[in-house]
Amino acid sequence: MEVVNTSGRRKTSVARIYLKEGSGQIVVNKRDVKDYFPAGILQYKVRQPFALTENVDKYDVKVNVQGGGITGQAEAIRLAISKALIEINADWKSALKAEGLTTRDPRMVERKKFGQKKARKKFQFSKR
Repeated sequence: MEVVNTSGRRKTSVARIYLKEGSGQIVVNKRDVKDYFPAGILQYKVRQPFALTENVDKYDVKVNVQGGGITGQAEAIRLAISKALIEINADWKSALKAEGLTTRDPRMVERKKFGQKKARKKFQFSKR
C-alpha cells in the first residue's frame, strides 16, 4: 500500500497527514502523540476514527499541523484521518459518518467590529 495524503481543518487549524500501513505509531509535528497532546481526551479524539473502523495499531500516521489551539488541532487531525480511511476503504464511510467524523465543522470566530468592544459586546453606555 502506498502513502495516503489528506488534510483536515477546524477553526484556524490545518492538519496534513500521511497515512501508511504500520504498527499504529502517530507522530505529530515530529513528536509522539502522547507528548503533543498530554490530555487523554485529545488523544482519544485523534484515535477515534481507527477505533470506529477497528483499525487500531494497523496504520502509521505522520502529521503536520499548524494554527489554532490544541483542541482545534486534534479535531483537524481526526477529520484528516477519517478522510484517509475512507480513501483506503469506502465501506468505512457509513460508520464514520454516523459519528459525525466526515463533516468539516464550519464554525469560525466572528470578527471584531469597529465601534464595539468585541464581535457582539458593545462599549458601556452611560446615559448621563
